[in-house]
Amino acid sequence: MAVFNPDDFKITKSFQLKDFPTELDNDLKDKAKEILLDEVQKPLSEWQDVMYAHNRYGVLICLQGMDTSGKDSLIREVFKEFNPRGVLVHSFKTPNSTELEHDYLWRHYLALPEKGKFAVFNRTHYENVLVTRVHPEYILNENLPGIEKVEDITPQFWENRFEQINNFEKHITQNGTIILKFFFYMSKEEQRKRLLRRLEEAEHHWKFSPGDLKERERWDDYMNYYEEAINKTSKPNAPWFIIPADDKEMARYMVGKIIWEEMQKYTDVKEPELDEKVKANFAEFKKQLEG
Repeated sequence: MAVFNPDDFKITKSFQLKDFPTELDNDLKDKAKEILLDEVQKPLSEWQDVMYAHNRYGVLICLQGMDTSGKDSLIREVFKEFNPRGVLVHSFKTPNSTELEHDYLWRHYLALPEKGKFAVFNRTHYENVLVTRVHPEYILNENLPGIEKVEDITPQFWENRFEQINNFEKHITQNGTIILKFFFYMSKEEQRKRLLRRLEEAEHHWKFSPGDLKERERWDDYMNYYEEAINKTSKPNAPWFIIPADDKEMARYMVGKIIWEEMQKYTDVKEPELDEKVKANFAEFKKQLEG
């Protein structure tokens, strides 16, 4: 069995991405990794059922990573045992005209999970300190006071955004939302192979976009901004985990296992007790139904 310590991938202090692997060293076959994932899928889905009955928490799973890092397939595999009503997936794309009429966190508030449910953000509010760092001209679309041109976007602007995101996450965790954030850390070489596969295999052609190659040219910038964002926003109430993503099957197992272990910390999540007066009349209720 593959053994890894989730705490080794949890960011609790200042770190550098270069100190993390993009693939775990293991000799497991893909089928064995799938079996390991199966072992956490069912109990995790059962835990969500209990959480739904408990009705005190919602769970927000945040997934970030470069194009082709495996986020979509991971969502499909990790959550496939869930009651479909118990997990909602939101893929955030370029803000539309309505969303741009509000602050950048507005659309994320609207997508937060209800109590008893999981929400998965496939790309998240962190795009606002990642893509917009690489392409600061996008900020101009927000029509912010005092920001007329790119040169108006100072280092303090980004510090303010990190503070706003931390406050946003602090607010929702204090009101019952459990947050787990995962960065899919893949190598540039692995991304090259996956992009080539999209070009070479007809069934994957639809996934390819020339824009992926343009963003790939800014790889080092993205890695620097990911490292900074994670360092400034991994908090005890909303931790980041670095997931080696070159091996998709292992990455899926790691995320499933981490979610399961983190959920076990919430020992107050239990099915509610039925009212004693109702329980005392079970025999009468049964008699009515049988009659």
